[in-house]
Amino acid sequence: MRVLHITSGNMYGGVETFLATLARESAAVPEMECEFAVCVEGRCSEELALLGHVPHLLGHTRISRPHTLLRARHALAVLLRRTSYDVVVCHQPWTYVVFGSVTRRAQRPIALWVHMAGEGRHWLERLARRVRPDVAICNSRFTAAQTARWLPGRIEWVYCPVSVPAARTSRPDRASLRASLSTPVDDIVIIQVSRLEAWKGQQVLLHALMRLRGIAGWTCWIVGGAQRPAEARYRQQLEAIARDGGIADRVRFLGQRADVPALLAAADVFCQPNTAPEPFGISLVEGLQAGLPVVTSGVGGACEIVDASCGVLMPPGDATALADALKRLVIDRELRLRLGATARRRPAMLCDASRQMRRIHQVLSSVAAA
Repeated sequence: MRVLHITSGNMYGGVETFLATLARESAAVPEMECEFAVCVEGRCSEELALLGHVPHLLGHTRISRPHTLLRARHALAVLLRRTSYDVVVCHQPWTYVVFGSVTRRAQRPIALWVHMAGEGRHWLERLARRVRPDVAICNSRFTAAQTARWLPGRIEWVYCPVSVPAARTSRPDRASLRASLSTPVDDIVIIQVSRLEAWKGQQVLLHALMRLRGIAGWTCWIVGGAQRPAEARYRQQLEAIARDGGIADRVRFLGQRADVPALLAAADVFCQPNTAPEPFGISLVEGLQAGLPVVTSGVGGACEIVDASCGVLMPPGDATALADALKRLVIDRELRLRLGATARRRPAMLCDASRQMRRIHQVLSSVAAA
């Protein structure tokens, strides 16, 4: 079975991480050949190329500029005439709105992969309803339930496959990495890895950490680079909050990093206090995979990943509750170790790469057969 995955490629987040995993884990299902198409060259296309899956380029596209839209649609139409794909998968409503009609005219089965838990009110979601996909695939039960409210037809949910890190970070490597980030080797490191967007809760984290000023022996790493002007402004706001709150010397803004697995292995607690529901949360799974207790908001797809055996679920936006949870984990080594031991086992139950790749093949092959 030959599958074409289409994405915009202009940003980097959970969708692009998922596509890179599809490329990396392709050997798990040799009967499913994955190809990729992007509109914009960038980090996503570079990672796919490094993994041996050089993507097809459709051209920079903006719906507000009809000539770019027509050019990209023509490029896809040519690709579909040239190559016999069994299924075309559009990731996110934007891609589906741009390319869904082209795929339909080419008489190819089409899937819409939904990575965000929308409510059907966004204009892209309203436009997506005009061309019904053969299946909508969602990244969690929560996202599937939300999608069913606005998109009629067949809906499936598949947890994202998550690759196992190539190697464990040794104690000397951990110490060296901490030293490079001006972090005491014995500090408890609280880490957040996410897009720099307000709903990811970085402000809530900083306000919680202000309540822990009097507790010695912790440092916070905030990982994620600005990809838009608004995100650059948001980072400046976060730096001001840390500075005004008297914790600037204990918070490191690390920006975009290519060594996230090593950073996780060198940390002690993963924290992502979302203020809105997380559709799924690959970063939460990666935190668990590193053996870190995960502290996050008890809403959305996060509730399918984290429970009391491996972390703490807290009310969204509650900096006081978050401070209490982090304080317990900072001062209680036994609690960290107990939660961390369970955390390391949990990702295999949810996101084992081979099993989830076979599940993806099962869903897409059923669409191709139909």
